[in-house]
Amino acid sequence: MRNNFLDIKWLSVPVVLLALASCTQPEPTDLTREAIIPKPVSVAADGSAFELTGKTVVSVQQGADSLAGIAVLLTEQLGFATGFSLKIDTVDEEPSRGIYLSLANLPEVGQEGYKLAVDKKRVKLAANTAEGIFRGVQTLRQLLPAKIESDAPQAGPWIIPGGTITDYPEYSYRGAMLDVARHFFKVEDVKHYIDLLAAYKMNFLHLHLTDDQGWRIEIKSWPELTKIGASTEVGGESGGFYTQEQYSEIVKYAAGRFITVVPEIDMPGHTNAALASYAELNCDGKARELYTGTEVGFSTFCTDKEITYQFIDDVVREIAAITPGPYFHMGGDESHVTKKEDYIPFVERVQEIVASHNKIAIGWDEITLGKLNSKTIAQYWSSAENAKAAAAQNVKLIMSPAKKAYLDMQYDSLSPLGLHWAGYVEVDTGYNWDPALLEEGITREHILGIEAPLWTETVKNRADLEYLVLPRLPGYAEIGWTPANQRNWDDYKIRLASHGQRFKIQNLNFYPSKLVPWTE
Repeated sequence: MRNNFLDIKWLSVPVVLLALASCTQPEPTDLTREAIIPKPVSVAADGSAFELTGKTVVSVQQGADSLAGIAVLLTEQLGFATGFSLKIDTVDEEPSRGIYLSLANLPEVGQEGYKLAVDKKRVKLAANTAEGIFRGVQTLRQLLPAKIESDAPQAGPWIIPGGTITDYPEYSYRGAMLDVARHFFKVEDVKHYIDLLAAYKMNFLHLHLTDDQGWRIEIKSWPELTKIGASTEVGGESGGFYTQEQYSEIVKYAAGRFITVVPEIDMPGHTNAALASYAELNCDGKARELYTGTEVGFSTFCTDKEITYQFIDDVVREIAAITPGPYFHMGGDESHVTKKEDYIPFVERVQEIVASHNKIAIGWDEITLGKLNSKTIAQYWSSAENAKAAAAQNVKLIMSPAKKAYLDMQYDSLSPLGLHWAGYVEVDTGYNWDPALLEEGITREHILGIEAPLWTETVKNRADLEYLVLPRLPGYAEIGWTPANQRNWDDYKIRLASHGQRFKIQNLNFYPSKLVPWTE
């Protein structure tokens, strides 16, 4: 097995002569027919083609130091399948041949956009930022044959269709969530999930770190959380947790792929693991029994005790210190046994605790019952009325409607994994919605972006994760990236079909939906 996609380290890839190098120019191609996901904003073909060979040089603009790591990642990824040990060069003038990565002044593509130009001699990738270059590299990989995803050298030729692509995202927040509380996932599994997100230009990973069934991150000032609260998971198996060093490793790995980690500590409900660890967090002063079932809504912090807020402040402080991203998710959902008159002041106080540690609070849509500050973000998952209340408070929304975007929903009644309390979410259902048109009264100006959550009551391992995430994840990535007027299911399903080959080559356990005309 190869290392995780785009693992940051030097690799020694043997150069294998698989076929004689082509002595003729590649056949004409049509860039507009390539199966790129997410669909780019603009594509123009010129009929030419570039052939990647062992002599191709990856050139990086002099002074653009932030691109050096991306060049290494690119050559490593290409090297697995081609057997080429591609040379990286730093140049002060634009080369006439090879692959050229550069920073430029391109106001129209913004922070994450890029311009890609391909002809028979050169592939030129330009952007305003290293982030934009990284997004463009993902497009470049998709322009190569599917066998580029192999972990062992394959026969060429390696042809990239000629033309130009101008591309940038519709929404600034394009994320997915992983629940590591119901079932715990090791660091390498989280990195694998990050790789899947990065390949489709997603830029946020929301980690649901705590719930009734487990507390998954070390808090040095409250050590019983991991000694007791991390010991179980759904079904009664032993759980686990991340040390702060392991969490930092995940954050660093994600940052290397221009993905920001959003940590979540759910509260005041979904807190049984904490309540079992520390008796003083309960109103009656008695520790709760550990819980390994899947019911929700039965637990709550004691919102009248000052020790509760000292606990929250310590937890937020320690996690914020090792989280460079701007957001901290405070949960807030399904706190059914917390009285409304207690819930509202709790939410308002916790958002201020989060702000005191220089983070922006995110919460599930129930938090709109309280008075939110203008920087706080609400995540719409269930109640359209709550989402509208966010808009009324001038609070931005992350759109994660369960009936459309929950990755843990079954595809159909025969699916062996997942739940269906929000309905069945086939691949077309997951793709065919517009965040700005989903609910009356919620418009584009109210929306920060979208997120596809994966809750793990039924997800025990990496294969289970892949089955529910793929092939729906690329569709959510496209909703977040591609303008709505350029998206339609009939076009998308054809592009998705060709990605099935890439899934197979990577041995990914994807769901072969009958709605997609998978190609061999």
